[in-house]
Amino acid sequence: MDQPDFRLSSRAQGLKASEIRELLKLVGKPTMISFAGGIPDPALFNIGLFQRACLHAFGGPQIAREALQYSTTEGYAPLRQFLAAHMQALGVPARADNILVTTGSQQALDLIGKLLIDPGSTVLTARPTYLGALQAFAAYEARFASLDTPRPVGADAPRLLYLTPDFANPTGLTMGLAARQQALDSARALNAIVVEDGAYTALRYDGAPLPAIAALDAAAGSMETMRTLYCGSFSKTLSPGLRVGWVCGPAALIRKLTLLKQSADLHTASINQLVMHQVALAGLDAQIAAIRSVYRTRRDAMLAALERYAPPGLHWQKPEGGMFIWLDLPAHLDAGALLDQAIAQGVAFIPGAAFFPDGSGRNSLRLSFSLCDEAQIELGIFKLCALFGRQSLSRAVSVH
Repeated sequence: MDQPDFRLSSRAQGLKASEIRELLKLVGKPTMISFAGGIPDPALFNIGLFQRACLHAFGGPQIAREALQYSTTEGYAPLRQFLAAHMQALGVPARADNILVTTGSQQALDLIGKLLIDPGSTVLTARPTYLGALQAFAAYEARFASLDTPRPVGADAPRLLYLTPDFANPTGLTMGLAARQQALDSARALNAIVVEDGAYTALRYDGAPLPAIAALDAAAGSMETMRTLYCGSFSKTLSPGLRVGWVCGPAALIRKLTLLKQSADLHTASINQLVMHQVALAGLDAQIAAIRSVYRTRRDAMLAALERYAPPGLHWQKPEGGMFIWLDLPAHLDAGALLDQAIAQGVAFIPGAAFFPDGSGRNSLRLSFSLCDEAQIELGIFKLCALFGRQSLSRAVSVH
């Protein structure tokens, strides 16, 4: 029987599968050296803390009923208070009513897109930028423009600026203080909202921390006059599987986002919030210190392997933190076209074109160092560099 011709909305007809999510289905083999997903190493999860937190959630009838019952859309009150204190430590004078708990920070991006974007609205991003943000905003039929392109003011001005100032996905790069302030100034001039993605901020390995854009914004006025929405997550520090994130911003915008979340899922799972709150109280700082040490070592191992094995024409920068190294190949090479060959040799990466709204950047790729140990990194980088070297040599011979 033929498939029915379903009458989809215009925005649904334009939806595309995530290249990363689809690729991860293919590279889950134990023998695969995967530099593909920005995935925390599950060996570093503090399972004991989660076990004790689950026991706490069922430690008595009252708290067990709370864990299993519907909850308020805004989120579990003790968790919101914890997150407000966390934001205060970042220089953002938040209170609990400035916090909305979300089902991962990905839901935060979706809700923000629903709140701010009309069909045809312009969103300013870095090039390249996080694929999940492109997908979330594209679902509301946004147009994308680079942060450094001339842009109009008034009715046609961009609605929002999406920024990952610390160790960006996919490039690993960090915005300097002047660039953060300039982004705020641009948002004020355009009457736009800054969406600050803080998913990787805790994963700093070198250098001194820089103030959050939200902190700079609040310092220039108040919590309620700022135009920054800060998106945070426990996924890269404690656990991605519980899907607990948050948005911090002016109470007026948080109330609007709360209404949108009500219609989406009522609230983030109560038990997940209770468990995450207990784990964060008991061990967030210690967990961050532990994973920083491991990921710093793996970053250094990948950088050292690139220095040893990279053929001429490859370029990269040292990230101060996060999970990623961005690699530029010679202009004539297409990373996407080389992916199947890499996978056949047991190594996976994400082609760079996935992170550009127009599909450009085909001679680039993202490498994640968080999941593999040093021996796997050494072997995987050796294989990739040998592949890239052979392709460059083959091109040179064919040209002559």
